[in-house]
Amino acid sequence: MVSHGPWGHWLSWGLEALAMDQKGFRRGSFQSATSDEDMLEIAGASMEFSMADDDPPLDREMGAGFSSYNGGGMNGTSTMMDFLEEPLPGVGTYEDFNTIDWVREKSRDRDRHREITNRSKESTWALLHSVSDAFSGWLLMLLIGLLAGSLAGLIDISAHWMTDLKEGVCLAGFWFNHEHCCWKSNTTFTDRDKCPEWKSWSQLILGHGEGNFAYILNYFMYVIWALMFSLLAVLLVKGFAPYACGSGIPEIKTILSGFIIRGYLGKWTLVIKTITLVLAVSSGLSLGKEGPLVHVACCCGNILCHLFTKYRKNEAKRREVLSAAAAAGVSVAFGAPIGGVLFSLEEVSYYFPLKTLWRSFFAALVAAFTLRSINPFGNSRLVLFYVEFHMPWHLLELVPFILLGIFGGLWGAFFIRSNIAWCRRRKTTRLGKYPVLEVIVVTAITAILAFPNEYTRMSTSELISELFNDCGILDSSKLCEYVNDFNSTKGDDLPDRAAGPGVYTAMWQLALALIMKVFITIFTFGMKVPSGLFIPSMAVGAIAGRLLGVAVEQLAFYHHDWAIFSGWCSPGADCITPGLYAMVGAAACLGGVTRMTVSLVVIMFELTGGLEYIVPLMAAAMTSKWVADAIGREGIYDAHIRLNGYPFLEAKEEFSHKTRAMDVMRPRKSDPPLTVITQDTMTVEDVETIVTSTTYSGYPVVVSRTSQRLVGFVLRRDLIISIENARKKQDGIVSTSIICFTDYCPPLPPSSPSVLKLRSILDLSPFTVTDETPMEIVVDIFRKLGLRQCLVTHNGKLLGIITKKDVLKHIAQMANQDPDSILFN
Repeated sequence: MVSHGPWGHWLSWGLEALAMDQKGFRRGSFQSATSDEDMLEIAGASMEFSMADDDPPLDREMGAGFSSYNGGGMNGTSTMMDFLEEPLPGVGTYEDFNTIDWVREKSRDRDRHREITNRSKESTWALLHSVSDAFSGWLLMLLIGLLAGSLAGLIDISAHWMTDLKEGVCLAGFWFNHEHCCWKSNTTFTDRDKCPEWKSWSQLILGHGEGNFAYILNYFMYVIWALMFSLLAVLLVKGFAPYACGSGIPEIKTILSGFIIRGYLGKWTLVIKTITLVLAVSSGLSLGKEGPLVHVACCCGNILCHLFTKYRKNEAKRREVLSAAAAAGVSVAFGAPIGGVLFSLEEVSYYFPLKTLWRSFFAALVAAFTLRSINPFGNSRLVLFYVEFHMPWHLLELVPFILLGIFGGLWGAFFIRSNIAWCRRRKTTRLGKYPVLEVIVVTAITAILAFPNEYTRMSTSELISELFNDCGILDSSKLCEYVNDFNSTKGDDLPDRAAGPGVYTAMWQLALALIMKVFITIFTFGMKVPSGLFIPSMAVGAIAGRLLGVAVEQLAFYHHDWAIFSGWCSPGADCITPGLYAMVGAAACLGGVTRMTVSLVVIMFELTGGLEYIVPLMAAAMTSKWVADAIGREGIYDAHIRLNGYPFLEAKEEFSHKTRAMDVMRPRKSDPPLTVITQDTMTVEDVETIVTSTTYSGYPVVVSRTSQRLVGFVLRRDLIISIENARKKQDGIVSTSIICFTDYCPPLPPSSPSVLKLRSILDLSPFTVTDETPMEIVVDIFRKLGLRQCLVTHNGKLLGIITKKDVLKHIAQMANQDPDSILFN
């Protein structure tokens, strides 16, 4: 059923092996081979977004070894020449907004590795080269970990300082944030935030910090600083690196699936994203730095790949490195190296061999170690909201934990639908033409609403830290203002106590903060500044969890004789930990938005250092995913991939429709016949006419137009480069020269011009399926082998072609969606 000729056995074996080994070779993205017109239009429309020098095409570098996959050139007679005996620069490379050929890239890497291994037996120098080639992957991981960890430390320190700058300045040194400023002060522990070295803007300008006018001045300075930071961020993104906006994870998923977006992981994007991420976080917008840190780490990986030949010249190998870089990004974002590896495996990567797993682990380890050495928060922790709980949880508490899971799923589904609707409106209306104005308006609204409430005024990371915190004797937070009865304290463990007025004030302030965060995040995510979603989602869940935790705590205190409490919560005991509820709520909401499960639980317990809380976290994460999936199947990143029209084959979705290859292939009955090139009867002029009159990205090569027996497949880009070079460098190549794709060309009269042999650029083993092949098998082939196109035959004769884009359009059509939305937008 699948493929004729020698490829048939290989393909059936390859599908099984790849299914077991890789669980899907790649979630391919694709540039239409049926109509490259779309690609050309996109490239034109999006030219302003690409920095030409950011990530240069590999044309000049892609040299040796390119002909090995397709077979070398043959030496001809005096009137025949195969000028491609030496591979041409540019042949085998890819254009922007195009997809890579995974099969060819992997084959090329195997050939390169085989050649190095064979040579290593010949001399000591070749052996050393072989060892250095094997070691280069680990060295690259070391460099990525060091660079990602250093940048994360720089971002953390800068963001902490600039966030505090909105409220005041340190007289001992303006570069100190509030906490560092008060370290050397002699103030008491309860007044540790009121040290004389730190001055609010009203104290600095008016000389005092009390009264209405001082409050208004502080309010005004807070809003002004927030507007300045966000304005600078959006101007830098708009002017220097438009790809630096957003979280970057949807695009990284698409790039890892094989799509090429030049400049997206380039040096300009890295520099601007690092600077603007600090500005965006400091402005107080409802966004986080964790998602963009994955983008930053992948930029580091892509740039460092250029130092090593085997990664510079092979797009598939480079994507293995980017998978490891994504793991390093999450490692430094959350201080969770194992969670980072699992995040890369579960959420962003598609092709993730065992070797990449080990290297991801090493890169995440080095990145976490580097950040720990920098110690950005001064507490020997990798994140601001590290907490440790000591009280065990009770089985009956699973009920409120599952309720938090349901809330997380509902919030996740609501957020995804609302945010996608707003982003679609931004794309389709005039709103999208004014990104600077949009950022300024959202920042102004956020700052004006945030300042009066102390829980929205502080940075979101500090808020999460406070919500996770388990109240101790010395805590001066409003959340810990309980009615104290110190006669019943035993050491550091405080019993459940009656809530004091401070707790009730904190409760309604947190309720207002929850409403604000829920709605303002919808409009913030997707603006033209770097914006992560992890921290705002966790904040929503942490607030809801803390509110529920305090409610359960007070219920247990006042009604400890109820049947549900009497067995395990006696008076004077510390039964309920509200901070644990906040942590579970944060996991539930993050899971509802991203649909992560395994990696989410591991990240959360690495954050909190509490292995005993894995079961509550698992219960909340699974409940959240089930509830959110019942309302809508897509996570936020997949929804944004679909919104932007990235050509991306989702591996998680099943294709269950009973269509066949002949229903999807081009040409259809109403279309003109398939454009083909014959193997040895067309002239240079004939081929040039086909190339200029069509916009396809490749052409099937057949024996003759009458027989339509398939010989192979040739890429448009390779044809153009080869013919141009032949005209410039080879004598006797003219418009009437015959182009020959076979080993032996038919005899010609002595007076005829030289024959141009292009066998070396011909793919002699294109994937083929028969016209009766079920589409579910075709979809599986595209997913698991990462194909660009697949040819359709009947009894060995060529009938048509199915491209990645045809598959995506067909899937959209079967799901009653607009098939024309499958287009890089």
